[in-house]
Amino acid sequence: MDSLPTSATNGPGFAAETATEPHARLNFDLDVDLCVIGAGLAGLSVALEAARAGLSVAVLESGRIGWGASGHNLGTVMPGYGVPIADLIDRVGLDHASALWALTREGMEIVRARAADEAMPDLALSDGALEVSNVDIGDRLVERLQTLGVDFGSEVEGWATDKVRDVLRTNRYFHGIYYPTAFQIDGRGYLHGVERLARRAGARIFEETPVVEIDFSGIRKRIFTPSARLRASDIVLAGSVHLGAPSRRIAETLLPVWRAAVLTAPLGGRLADAVGFAGSITDTGGVDHYRIVGGDRLLWASGETTFEVAPQRLERIVRRRIRTVFPQLDEVAIDRSFSAAVGVTVHGMPQIGELRPGLWVASGFGRNGLATTAIAARLIVRGLTHADERVRLFAPFDLVWAGGRIGRIVGQGVYLAAREGALAAGTLARYRERTIARSRIKSEQAEIKREERRTRLEQLRAAERSSAAARRPVPPPSE
Repeated sequence: MDSLPTSATNGPGFAAETATEPHARLNFDLDVDLCVIGAGLAGLSVALEAARAGLSVAVLESGRIGWGASGHNLGTVMPGYGVPIADLIDRVGLDHASALWALTREGMEIVRARAADEAMPDLALSDGALEVSNVDIGDRLVERLQTLGVDFGSEVEGWATDKVRDVLRTNRYFHGIYYPTAFQIDGRGYLHGVERLARRAGARIFEETPVVEIDFSGIRKRIFTPSARLRASDIVLAGSVHLGAPSRRIAETLLPVWRAAVLTAPLGGRLADAVGFAGSITDTGGVDHYRIVGGDRLLWASGETTFEVAPQRLERIVRRRIRTVFPQLDEVAIDRSFSAAVGVTVHGMPQIGELRPGLWVASGFGRNGLATTAIAARLIVRGLTHADERVRLFAPFDLVWAGGRIGRIVGQGVYLAAREGALAAGTLARYRERTIARSRIKSEQAEIKREERRTRLEQLRAAERSSAAARRPVPPPSE
């Protein structure tokens, strides 16, 4: 599976694949306060928070750090979840939804603070995110801004269609919502930076150490690996769809979703003719997510599938999307392509909380963003050390079986239907816009013709009056 390119070969903003030395396998028995299973962004964030809180921590990873989706993210940090706001409010109510949203803003600040640490050099941070609509929703935009800005306390700006098209030179987008406090970082560089910070705080990380069994009985849980046994007071399951033996129950609640992304070759001046926005861009239909990296390249994700497909086979889909949205770019060369499976829950929200005394879960972050992994770690560790009750805000989002293979087939159908629906709605919106524009042009042309006729008529009448005055006999002068 390809990863993001290295900074040595592809310019700034990309962390090297070998940014950290491999960690040893666990081959000796060990006692710790906390065992974290999974060394992706969620697991490493938990390890960092726990170690800084004074707990002894061991992280067990069956492969290499961030080998899954955590090492292949686009690095966008913005508020919110992968669930539409209206759906979230309908499920838990406005106040509860607002509290959940506030947690992601706190998560953003955690990520930003970490990104400023000297352990994370060259993260190529850029500010701002723009969510654009592929349909004309001017009336609903006001309502959404009200919810985000007033009810949820987020910093947002509504952008009119003209302003959106001023920075994104395409007729495929209409209104937009701008998030000025959102930002982008090199995702893989951030992953390795969190690993370095966790290690410096005292966390012990073991790679190539799969968990084969867990005995939850007793105050001290026992975790078995092929070469050693570990005892811990608490366990955090921070794996995703590959969790497997440690908890098949968790893994079976996650629908594996692969999303392809590409990094284009340098586009030079052509890129400035298409994209004039430095932050990330997502469309409300969930079709595309992209941003400029390295000054003249596009990092672009498009298309999802619940069955693994080699990213190279999906390159043509992404290339076609780029050409469709920005025809002026024409054909673009692809430097790298990559994909990884993320775990998506049935309800769309992450799974964060305590399953039973001493057993915690931090999973299901597919489509939920970097900020959510950061706040999940803080809530779990604060729940362990300070009895912080905020983690219970995620209690309504239970573990729901994802349906196995049938669920994957259904999920693929639902996604394709939603994607095609979004594309069709966009096509219809652009057709309506063209129809209205043509009608307006016809009306303007008809008005011009009417004005010309009125002008000519006035000129004829004036000429007739002048001619009549010239023919009128002049009376003789009076004596």
